[in-house]
Amino acid sequence: MKTIGIVVIIVGLLITIFTGLSFTRKETVLKVGDFEVEQEKEHDLSWPPLAGVGVMVAGVVILLIGKRK
Repeated sequence: MKTIGIVVIIVGLLITIFTGLSFTRKETVLKVGDFEVEQEKEHDLSWPPLAGVGVMVAGVVILLIGKRK
């Protein structure tokens, strides 16, 4: 339980520090027979920093429950 709690706290800290992620994907825009036109599109994924704080709190709770047993 202790290891899981520590890992969850570290993940929560990373979520708090890095509040977003962006990536590029190739998407087919036009396809006629064997002819294809592709375009690279950038996508953004973001989350609030409070989500990371919540994950860290969950990790602390896991640590405390593990110590009681």
